[in-house]
Amino acid sequence: MSADGHTHAGGTINRRRLAIAFGLTASVLVAEVIGAIITGSLALLVDAAHMLTDAGGLLVALFAAKLMERPATSRRTWGLRRAEVLAATVQATVLLGVGAFVVIEAVQRFSQPAEIASVELLVFGIVGLLANIIAIVVLSGGRGDNLNMRAAFLEVLNDALGSVAVIVAAVVIMTTGFQQADSIAALLVGVLIIPRTLRLLRDAVDVLLESVPRGIDLDDVRQHLRDEDHVVDVHDLHITQIATGLPVLTAHVVVEVGCFYDGHAPEITQALQRCVAEHFPVAIDHATFQLEPPGAVQAHDMH
Repeated sequence: MSADGHTHAGGTINRRRLAIAFGLTASVLVAEVIGAIITGSLALLVDAAHMLTDAGGLLVALFAAKLMERPATSRRTWGLRRAEVLAATVQATVLLGVGAFVVIEAVQRFSQPAEIASVELLVFGIVGLLANIIAIVVLSGGRGDNLNMRAAFLEVLNDALGSVAVIVAAVVIMTTGFQQADSIAALLVGVLIIPRTLRLLRDAVDVLLESVPRGIDLDDVRQHLRDEDHVVDVHDLHITQIATGLPVLTAHVVVEVGCFYDGHAPEITQALQRCVAEHFPVAIDHATFQLEPPGAVQAHDMH
């Protein structure tokens, strides 16, 4: 009961965090679009485009956070916990597109720099950075909860880096007249976006492909299960991840034949479940073991 209550409370807090971050990002987006028109800055326009995708991403994250709280049904036995992974995948894909656009546009603009209104650019950059800092503080407490919150935090952090680049470009243009600083700033934003986004996309795809969760060594788990008393062998061992913090294990465990006659089998199952739940750095609380007598594997293969 307490665990469910904690999950629900955490989800409500995360939704509130996402709503505040979305409001801030949407407000800065409007300001930066106006600023890009006034100043003619590519860096500011790129940051506004980035803000647009991030506002959309935060809206998706907010929607996903709500979906994740829906209870399990007879059709969706895990509820909609995996909504976080789908949301993170969408956000990462969009961010990759933005990063590629920024790099291409900045390279083209570098050879033909536009005249930039540096004072106005500095003002809009500072406004954007202040809003980003507030959003970072709001989201920081929940960034480790799941992939969805991690993606949202990453987007806001990238926005802040973009605002810093805009401010630096404005100062350089004001003090030196070097107009290409705007294109360089835009290029740096793109370079910063891509590596972080690729890591997020990799983690989301790992979940979708049902890869073994990071932090779990499948061979180590297999060996520890084999070392349990009365266990002869372990096969068909699978460890996947439904969502963040929700690893799932299934395995066929061959045990001594006498265990099926002396009533010892339930104790073996409990020992196996304790092993995977308590022994490893990543606790696996959802484990299903099928106990089999020696020879069952060969009989199954012959069938």
